[in-house]
Amino acid sequence: VADFGIALALSAAAGGRMTETGMSLGTPHYMSPEQATADKEITGRSDIYSLGSVLYEMLAGEPPHVGHSAQQIIMKIIAEEVQPVTKHRKAVPPNVAAAVARSLEKLPADRFESARAFAEALANPGFAAVGGARTVAGERFGRVGVSHRTWWATAALAAVAMIVAALGWLRPAPELELSRQRVVLWEHSLARLISAGAERAATRAAIAPDGSSIVFVDSVNGTLQLLRKLRGESKATPIAGTEHGVSPFFSPDGKWIGYITTDNKLRKIPVEGGGSIILAEQVNPTYAIGTWMDDGTIVYVGGGGFVGFMQRVSANGGVSRPLATDTSKTTSSILSISPLPGSRGVLFTTCPGNCAIESSVRVFDFAADSSRLLVANAAGASYASTGQLLYTDRAGGLYAMGFDPKRLVLTSESVPVLDGVVPGSFTMSASGAVLYSVGAGTGAPAELMSVARDGSAVPIDSTWRGDFGYPALSPDGKSLAVSLTDGPTHLWVRRSDGTRQKLTQDGTVNWRPAWTADGRSILFVSNRQGHGQNGYDLFRTPVDGSASATLLLHHTFGVWEGEFSRDGQWLVFRSDEEGGKSHIRARRLSGDTALAPIAVDKSVTLQVALSPDGHWLAYTGNATGRNEIYVTPFPAATSTRLVSRDGGTEPRWAHSGRELLFKGGGQLMSVDITPGPSLMIGTPRPLFSLAGYRSARNRQQYDVAPDDKHFVMIKDLGGITVGDVIYVEHWYPELLKKVKR
Repeated sequence: VADFGIALALSAAAGGRMTETGMSLGTPHYMSPEQATADKEITGRSDIYSLGSVLYEMLAGEPPHVGHSAQQIIMKIIAEEVQPVTKHRKAVPPNVAAAVARSLEKLPADRFESARAFAEALANPGFAAVGGARTVAGERFGRVGVSHRTWWATAALAAVAMIVAALGWLRPAPELELSRQRVVLWEHSLARLISAGAERAATRAAIAPDGSSIVFVDSVNGTLQLLRKLRGESKATPIAGTEHGVSPFFSPDGKWIGYITTDNKLRKIPVEGGGSIILAEQVNPTYAIGTWMDDGTIVYVGGGGFVGFMQRVSANGGVSRPLATDTSKTTSSILSISPLPGSRGVLFTTCPGNCAIESSVRVFDFAADSSRLLVANAAGASYASTGQLLYTDRAGGLYAMGFDPKRLVLTSESVPVLDGVVPGSFTMSASGAVLYSVGAGTGAPAELMSVARDGSAVPIDSTWRGDFGYPALSPDGKSLAVSLTDGPTHLWVRRSDGTRQKLTQDGTVNWRPAWTADGRSILFVSNRQGHGQNGYDLFRTPVDGSASATLLLHHTFGVWEGEFSRDGQWLVFRSDEEGGKSHIRARRLSGDTALAPIAVDKSVTLQVALSPDGHWLAYTGNATGRNEIYVTPFPAATSTRLVSRDGGTEPRWAHSGRELLFKGGGQLMSVDITPGPSLMIGTPRPLFSLAGYRSARNRQQYDVAPDDKHFVMIKDLGGITVGDVIYVEHWYPELLKKVKR
């Protein structure tokens, strides 16, 4: 620092215009907050901050702010308070600690006005911090009791400061250039993270803490695997040992990648390569979500089937512990988890029932072992070190709110910061790098396919593409009912002559069709009557459009799917009730219409499928902690039979009544059924791979043709990408400008 020759040489090399060009020497550790934000008004008090940083390091052994990258250090300079120097060295005199603290104030006006004032404070034992503001005992700085060595040390520092100020050494550094670019990560439809025949909520990508790489999930040789894309490289490289991995997340130091596998294990692997290590088992099969805290623990979703609760385990392995005894009641569906600094708690996205309809952001307080609501109608929250809670609104767009990570409370109103961000698609790193999708947010385009038993497939209508869901063939196989999302979700019917008809107009969600036996009417779920989260009812509408839809069933907790028995005597339906439990009930359509419990217990039961003869009901349940296919007599429900062996979802009966189809292990599975009083069940066998075809949690995403030789399925055409995927580096300055305007 005191080698004036270096400074003079650099000054000469710059043509004597170092101050004018804004040239910066050294590392970001010694920049003032106004330098870090490229403030146009820089005064000598910026040099006081830099001098204070040097003195802090001389006393403490490290600069006031440290980090893994220049960006991370700059963000800390802007947003974080400096720890007292006495935290590192208790022997530092109180007046020296107070003087150093004043020199490192965020606001220039709160620092010393000159290096001389700084030096006098260092030499005056009466200088102290009072009520959070630094002051001086007496009208003048005295030197009583200060040793000769201390005086000369402080005088030398003051001299250095004045030389630094004169030469303009620590003038504003150029603002780190914001880089915004479209990136291509996912190349295969398997990257929708559909695994084991079930829709899985999972994290798509993670950014390294220093922004040096992105780790994401894609299909490699037909198998899900983690890939790593380094900054500046066009191609990503598969990470060996991460086959069947989803939901990557980095350790705070960037040296490890945590992830979850499709066989429900929590693992970690070194970034630079090495063996994969199992940290926990029995990870939730539906909500494969995890995050790495800065205290060396990992928070993830445990539990079975469609109900989950947050658990915490050491990143070195060991016993996992639930965060709260009532978590399963308050967070039955967890879509994202994000860490808070100091391991104070986590932000997480949850939904009380159907996550496709409603979700909110909550904060879990580790100390209180409980959670509370922060933002309704939101998804995918993260904390920025600049002091904001960032979240995506369910209608799209990224928003910011001031947030105090110590008290875990919001401190300001919501401010829009990025338009068009798809809900839940925003990912960020500690360095200020972000990744997000922009677009309409209505899902990836898809195509309706007719798939044979050997897996060969042809389009049903190559001219019709969209965000389809829940196909249902008419009894004669000549018409296909399906939901189509284009903003709102409505029912459509396509007939064998190629004509199409939109069946619904009211409400914003109309879906999950089921035909009457005569093929004249369709049963469907709709929110047209409102009533909030539980405002989903069953309606029936004639296929020819001759009359309006009529309400068939309203239930306290809402209705999410339903079917008629072939004889037209019964209605079977499913409702998501208290504690996130899904139950199946039935009622007669005439006579005694009292509700009859069919599959109502402590487990989750859903995806109803009545046999053609109406004597048996197949469904998906998680009584064992894993989703399996069960069959029970209908309507008596006197016993339960297990059909699948290694997991299964989405049962459908063949029209013959002698075969049951379901999804399991990434395959469409077939089980021979022998009708009779005891119903003989054969051994499941695979028919073909489901790679690229949609699956769902709430209702079957395929149907069986009347010939039992073909299946209607929905094929994704664009992977997980919705619109463009945008990657931005050095984004924090832009964020600060938007939240402060």
